[in-house]
Amino acid sequence: MSLLMPSRVKYRKAQRGSRTGTARRGSHVAFGEFGLQALGRAWVTARQIEACRVALTRHMKRRGKLWVRIFPDLPVSKRPPETRMGKGKGNPEFWVAVVRPGTILFELGGVTELLARESFRLAAAKLPISTRFVARR
Repeated sequence: MSLLMPSRVKYRKAQRGSRTGTARRGSHVAFGEFGLQALGRAWVTARQIEACRVALTRHMKRRGKLWVRIFPDLPVSKRPPETRMGKGKGNPEFWVAVVRPGTILFELGGVTELLARESFRLAAAKLPISTRFVARR
């Protein structure tokens, strides 16, 4: 299982940043006909993105095309268990994508609306946020 992560970053450890506000970009279906839109805000891990991608492709049975519109580019560091305070920041453990309300997470093209709806329903079960089905305008 090859998880998404940046090939290189300027700084190995990042600050947590802000998750407030709504999606400034990436909030419209741009590539396919149907999309899965986030209604909440969360850090979506690379593992969760991969689980969604697998669920979508398996249910579509190689029909249509899938676009993953989010990328995990924020490293999350963790301290080892039972470690005292001080001694600096922990090492990066996993990568997350910052998702705000309105962000299009995945897009599908070349499939029927019924198949897209069911595929997105299965993928949404893998995510930590509520989502909705959107169609291209």
